[in-house]
Amino acid sequence: MANMLAVIAAGDLSTQAVLAAEALRKAAAALGHTIQVEVRSSLGVRNTLPAGAAQGAQGVILVGSGDLGEERFAGLKRSAAALDSVLRDARAVLEQALATAPAQAPAQTGTKKIVAITSCPTGIAHTFMAAEGIQQAAQALGHAVRVETQGSVGARDTLTEQEIREADVVLIAADTQVDLARFAGKRVFKSGTKPAINDGRALVERALAEAQPHGGAPAPAGGVAAGKAARAEPAAAQRSGPYKHLMTGVSFMLPFVVTGGLLIAIAFALGGIYVFEDSQQGTLGNALFQIGAKGAFALMVPALAGYIAFSIADRPGITPGMVGGILAANLGAGFLGGIVAGFIAGYATSFLNRNIKLHKNLEGLKPVLILPLLGSLVTGLAMIYVVGAPVAEALATLSAWLKGMQGSSAILLGLLIGAMMAFDMGGPVNKAAYAFSTGLIASQVYTPMAAAMAAGMVPPLGIALATKLFANRFTREEREAGNAAGILGIAFITEGAIPFAARDPLRVIPALVLGAALTGAISMGIGAELKVPHGGIFVLPIPNAVTHLAGYVVALVAGTVTTAVALRFLKRPVSSVATA
Repeated sequence: MANMLAVIAAGDLSTQAVLAAEALRKAAAALGHTIQVEVRSSLGVRNTLPAGAAQGAQGVILVGSGDLGEERFAGLKRSAAALDSVLRDARAVLEQALATAPAQAPAQTGTKKIVAITSCPTGIAHTFMAAEGIQQAAQALGHAVRVETQGSVGARDTLTEQEIREADVVLIAADTQVDLARFAGKRVFKSGTKPAINDGRALVERALAEAQPHGGAPAPAGGVAAGKAARAEPAAAQRSGPYKHLMTGVSFMLPFVVTGGLLIAIAFALGGIYVFEDSQQGTLGNALFQIGAKGAFALMVPALAGYIAFSIADRPGITPGMVGGILAANLGAGFLGGIVAGFIAGYATSFLNRNIKLHKNLEGLKPVLILPLLGSLVTGLAMIYVVGAPVAEALATLSAWLKGMQGSSAILLGLLIGAMMAFDMGGPVNKAAYAFSTGLIASQVYTPMAAAMAAGMVPPLGIALATKLFANRFTREEREAGNAAGILGIAFITEGAIPFAARDPLRVIPALVLGAALTGAISMGIGAELKVPHGGIFVLPIPNAVTHLAGYVVALVAGTVTTAVALRFLKRPVSSVATA
């Protein structure tokens, strides 16, 4: 008989925490073991573990994230679990904890305090998967960890000044620019989200071993000096470059596109296809159209350019970037012009920041006066006299070609977009296809967006269907995870397929690409248009949000079934599948 401990940190989910604690107690009793469970929630701490509880225990289960007080359990076997996993199958969680081998001692002696930030361009799946990977890895290594997620709904679990001050290392796992002004003087390690998802333990160990001091004292002008110091760090310690800057801009642009697209779709639903005409002024439909088309949509290109520049040059780059973005929109250069303006503004402002030297008493003028003024001047002149007109012509040519695309050409483009969306499921290839499709919405080209969203839904939906139809190809854990993949799929979160692809990439990825490419080809072939760049099936019932709705649904179903059948033939049967 084993004596186990458990700590559940559930934040506001106090009811779920109590249910999870009771589930663990029942599972332990059924297996002939004892367990003491401490619950930490917004209502306080319940059933606090006694001071000497760790002395006679064989292991501890750490459930959830947050302050688990894990420093009390030095030397004990540790097992991390999500709150949902305990509620779903507490017995399996307990059995896994009993079977867990003692964690190897980390290279550093003693418990370290780690604070981390995770962020991805869309701020949905990768952000939280990376956070979970870091939390579980740090706990397994015996370290205390706090993770702030900077997702699409803003920052959650924001790090406090005290936590940052006491931290031994700061780990940034992000595919977008993260403001590092708070961490001046701390040891900082930068990475993308993928290492945190694929091998969180190795990432945490690297961070502890390789983190470098960031900047010096915090800059009085909003952290400009800290941003410069971050870019001066060795390239191996951070993921930067044009791709990251572009994805930062895309992540800030997306809310404008989603909001504008939904408002326009609702306006058409209320006022008809002529809702935008002067004769409809004063109606609710016309008002919603004005808000969506002349409000949110008008800001998407400036936001794209402004935050590309921000990623390169920190806060001083925002004004020149947005000025360049407005000019790009006015010149007809669209999202391509916004991208060009963002990079011109960012690199020009960064160059000026490095080379303009002022007396320390005047240094505060740089971020609020000198850099925005000179950066906007350089960017504006470049857009008006050099790059604006050629980029506008290129965009007009591209838009005309895409709008006139029919037959085999449209099908080939759909195949390419679909394959890219499924290839790395939220990685650089996926985001490149998505950014291209989203940007074209500003030019009233909606067919690539329709293909991209449908194709992006196929990988998790196809896997979910395969786990139901061809259960002997999956383990019990994979079949249970298939339910979650299905939910993520209908919400257009392609990353739901990542755990399956990571386990068997050579068989799973080709099946995902095959189904998604077929969906993209059908969508482009029938000329389906989508005016909203996210939302999955939840935006389909909105009138005018998608055209050729019946064919679009057929495309989605065809790709999903194709992926499921391909998995049936590519994956080998599991030698022993547990009975559900």
